[in-house]
Amino acid sequence: MVTVEANAKINLTLDILGKRPDGFHEVAMVMQTIGLHDTLVMEKTERDIELSINVPWLKADEKNLAWRAAELIRQEYGLEGGVRIELTKRIPVAAGLAGGSADAAAVLKGMNDLYGLQLDEEKLCELGARLGSDIPFCIMGGTMLATGRGEVLTRLSDMPETWVVLAKPRISVSTAWAYQNYDEQGADRHPDNEAIKQAIARGNRKAVAGLLCNVLESVTIKKYDVIAEYKQMMLDKGAMASMMSGSGPTVFGLAKSREQAESIADVLRQETNADVFVTRTFQMSRRKA
Repeated sequence: MVTVEANAKINLTLDILGKRPDGFHEVAMVMQTIGLHDTLVMEKTERDIELSINVPWLKADEKNLAWRAAELIRQEYGLEGGVRIELTKRIPVAAGLAGGSADAAAVLKGMNDLYGLQLDEEKLCELGARLGSDIPFCIMGGTMLATGRGEVLTRLSDMPETWVVLAKPRISVSTAWAYQNYDEQGADRHPDNEAIKQAIARGNRKAVAGLLCNVLESVTIKKYDVIAEYKQMMLDKGAMASMMSGSGPTVFGLAKSREQAESIADVLRQETNADVFVTRTFQMSRRKA
């Protein structure tokens, strides 16, 4: 039996460089692992894949990314045995936080351990990329520049530890819809990825906060003004910066301290119906220590 944590991510930047011949978009984005995580308890079975989830309405079948990750390993390595997966979800679903991708990444790592496959990180990422563009990042974690369709990763310096407030509105945003509307509208402002990489390397949280930029944000706000409302609430309560993560709809704010993050979260819980979380950025150096 193994227990694996599946950490969420936020986008510090998200830029779209154009449409690729394969139908995907060419992106350049800085992604950051955060402490909010799902937990997967996995154990071998004689044959089948069994998946149980603490969210009753979430499908626990072959369409679920966690299931598909287990089946991919079984098929790729001719495993006769199966796996029982007990998934405890804390990351909101369809939120721009890569919850499904994180779960699939955790299953790939868990299957590798359970069956003693001795696959290295590069091979796990190669397998993960077959299932979803965010999965390689979720396997590696930390602070990364993601290019290509999101699967080409460059390790950056650790983002200086920063407290993060998350507010997930009670709406769902289709990633396909967001990208399609971006293709039609474009964006007035694009991220300066070189500048934010340098700010991260210097450990300058204030500079990082000033460089947050997501080209999908203006597209999504036009349809869902609640995103702009949550951003403004966070800023009014002292957040260093606030932005939508991924294709949304989750809004995050960077706080100067845990106390400030909890204060911002309290206001959001009182004045909105959002799902609100307080967490912090995850540093790879701490994991290695």
